[in-house]
Amino acid sequence: MLGIRIRELRTAHGLSQVSFAAKLSVTKQTVSNWENDNILPSIEMLTQIADYFHTTTDYLLGRDDKRLLDVSGLTEEQFAHINFIIQDIEGA
Repeated sequence: MLGIRIRELRTAHGLSQVSFAAKLSVTKQTVSNWENDNILPSIEMLTQIADYFHTTTDYLLGRDDKRLLDVSGLTEEQFAHINFIIQDIEGA
């Protein structure tokens, strides 16, 4: 599940393996190995991946399907707008 989640998040953010690897200071081969379940990232790297994508390690590991969205720093009006967009998408 970890490899699938990393690939899904990476592609959803429009990142190539090369660009994602650069952001984490690892090689493209390392990212490829994670995505193909050849190796597992260290606990520290798993945390960095979760932080980068603003999600939880439980989500990455397939233990939880909940996704998080950090809205700290938004005004109430901005939060309401984001919430409306989410509700609209869910209703589609």
